[in-house]
Amino acid sequence: MKKVYFLLPHGSIKPSLLFLAIDMFEMANEYLLKQQGKPFYDIKIVGENVSQHLWDSQLLVQAQEVSQLPCPDLVIIPGGSVRNDYSQQKNKALAQWMIEQYKEGAELASLCTGAFLLAATGLLNNMECTTHWQMTHMLAERHPAIKLCSDKIITESKGIYTASGAVSSMNLILHLIEKYSGRQAAIYAAKMMHIDMDRTSQSVFAIFEGQKDHDDEAIKKVQSFIEKNIDDKITVDYLAEKFSIPKRSFLRRFKNATHNSPIEYIQRTKIEAAKRKLETNRKSVNEIMYEVGYADIKAFRNIFKKISGLSPIEYRKKYNKDVIG
Repeated sequence: MKKVYFLLPHGSIKPSLLFLAIDMFEMANEYLLKQQGKPFYDIKIVGENVSQHLWDSQLLVQAQEVSQLPCPDLVIIPGGSVRNDYSQQKNKALAQWMIEQYKEGAELASLCTGAFLLAATGLLNNMECTTHWQMTHMLAERHPAIKLCSDKIITESKGIYTASGAVSSMNLILHLIEKYSGRQAAIYAAKMMHIDMDRTSQSVFAIFEGQKDHDDEAIKKVQSFIEKNIDDKITVDYLAEKFSIPKRSFLRRFKNATHNSPIEYIQRTKIEAAKRKLETNRKSVNEIMYEVGYADIKAFRNIFKKISGLSPIEYRKKYNKDVIG
């Protein structure tokens, strides 16, 4: 049997991720029991005990102590609160344990914000990684040595896996089930749990909120100007001159503060405005294109699809059921 350990860090967890992922493996076991006469996955919850408030109730999860268990085949870190301090001593011990298990041949996987604990091991340095789209800039700030792929649903390299947010993390579980037990076991689990298989991008779910969690007040003013003037054609030269910042310095400061170049930020702001319009009104794609400052329909469609993962018409069909076309 394959030993699968769900590792709980010191701090709070997202119960839905933990229990949904366990259910996925249990569905695969159910299929394999029918087909082969025995289950394949030996599932354990290990690490730190959990005691956290859940609305008006208390969630209690008693985990097994990692030092008392044999080396696993796979360690999965479910998402937790971004307020978790993954550098504190208890989690340092768990990070070291993961490093040791990896050296012994175990594979490691993170779901959603579980990437923060996985990154704390240093094993993700110079490797591709993903997490929930809302937390990518925070992960990049805390662990600049990782290669963040914020649009991907899952990444895989050298026996280390990461998954994006919430239910999309289950695509990684399906990927692992398919890898270990075959396509049909993964299809069965996906059908039983109503999970859409084979998605590769989380771009369609992303909401560009404008990264303002920084201390550069001049750049915040630039961001505000961009957001209030989405219908204008704004250039880098114009912004640098308007806010009296030398162009080279402006480019560096803007990138450091927002994790986007000015051009990327302008594009994302305009496309986010276009998405909101496509969701809420009946105007044509061309009308919306002009309202967010584009005049070339081909360029607009290409940038829209690059950022959102869908064409403008596909996006409208998905999120505005009152309008077709």
